[in-house]
Amino acid sequence: MSMSDTVAQMAPPDRPDRRPPRRIGAPFLTTPALVFVTIGLLAPLALMLRNSFNRFDPAELMISAFTAENYVKFFTDAFYQEVLLRTLGISALATAICLVAGVPVAYFLARHVSAFAKRMLLIVILVPLLIGNAVRTSAWMLILNDRGVLASVLGVFGYEGPLGLMYTATAVTIGLVSVLLPFMIITLNSVFEAIDANLEDAAGSLGATHLTVMRRVVLPLALPGILAGTVLCFILSMNAYATPVLLGGPTFHMMAPTVYQQVAKAMNWPFGSALAFILMSVTLILTVGVSALVQRKYRRWSE
Repeated sequence: MSMSDTVAQMAPPDRPDRRPPRRIGAPFLTTPALVFVTIGLLAPLALMLRNSFNRFDPAELMISAFTAENYVKFFTDAFYQEVLLRTLGISALATAICLVAGVPVAYFLARHVSAFAKRMLLIVILVPLLIGNAVRTSAWMLILNDRGVLASVLGVFGYEGPLGLMYTATAVTIGLVSVLLPFMIITLNSVFEAIDANLEDAAGSLGATHLTVMRRVVLPLALPGILAGTVLCFILSMNAYATPVLLGGPTFHMMAPTVYQQVAKAMNWPFGSALAFILMSVTLILTVGVSALVQRKYRRWSE
């Protein structure tokens, strides 16, 4: 028997061809998420939109109808328009302060801090997020009160007048910034870490100052992340509830507390639904509009 015949006999028998495993299609994998989003998000929004066209009755609370009187009431009442404008102004101001304060901190963490120190500092930044918003806002009430911590500290230096900070737009802005700033720093820190430091070194070697490097190299590259952090802070501030209620007081009105007041206290569910839908629509329109403008400018820089 030849060597080739011996090898042929020792070789294992040929196995029948196996069919390739069936791949689960993408629609099948995304179906549970789509069902969850539809039931948990889209269905309540559709119900809220439908309720906003109903009619309010003090005896029956809500009468099924299809009328635009709730939206007409909002756009013809100067009080509610002022509430919306105040919400937009304070949200924009708090977001701008978070952006101005968050960029240097995030850049410092990404470029000038060791890995161990960065982890410790990030933990310090994230610790306030582990505390409830109402608890943090209550702490600011103790600080900003006319007889609070800040007044006591200023009293050491001879200031004896009332601070006048509580129940004002300034107090609400301070509270919102303290809540939103960690979100901005965490978002921007990851963006700055993704930018190659060699680009900054190359610009510096060509004679650019540090300010020029930041303005012409770092910030344009970080623009998508800056947009993400700005949108996140703006949306959270537009829908803030505890901070305006506790630091603004009963006479300071923003949209989220006004929605709650109409739904839970006045029991005017149709008008409360209309206010909630207007708040969501304005926030969405502004967010999408600003995002589109920034993305267009970013594409021009990238070309």
